[in-house]
Amino acid sequence: MADSSVNDTVNDLKTTANHVGTELGKTIENEVGNASGKTADAKQAIKESASKYSAQAADKARTFAEDGKARASGALEQIAQLLTDAAGQVDEKLGSQYGGYARSAADSVSGFADQVKAKDIDELVDDARELVRKSPAIAVGAAAAIGFVIARLVQSGVDANPKA
Repeated sequence: MADSSVNDTVNDLKTTANHVGTELGKTIENEVGNASGKTADAKQAIKESASKYSAQAADKARTFAEDGKARASGALEQIAQLLTDAAGQVDEKLGSQYGGYARSAADSVSGFADQVKAKDIDELVDDARELVRKSPAIAVGAAAAIGFVIARLVQSGVDANPKA
């Protein structure tokens, strides 16, 4: 009878161990599922934040680009006006042929300013990409010239404001 009691106890222990193992497995699966859900939620939150900041950065860049476009077209119009004003003086000093060149240059600059105003930022970017594809040497030369002019302007600003 003792053997029967021991066997019953062993069987009860086995049943209990199986039950505990099953419950433990379910608990582990639930915890892993919860952790996976939390990881997925965190990934989604990061993606949404990155998307939000990316959209904000794109909006800011577009705003700056629009402002730059307006300033550039305004500067081009001023250059065209200066050339037009200078054409009369060139007529007097060098002759009407050279004054005509100045007027032609003024008309070209004015036309370019009108083109810049008429296009939106995406069209201007596409035009710039096309120029670089067709004539990379001209694009590099123009970039170098613009860099030189900007460096000179910055340098003249630094020289004009000496340190105390």
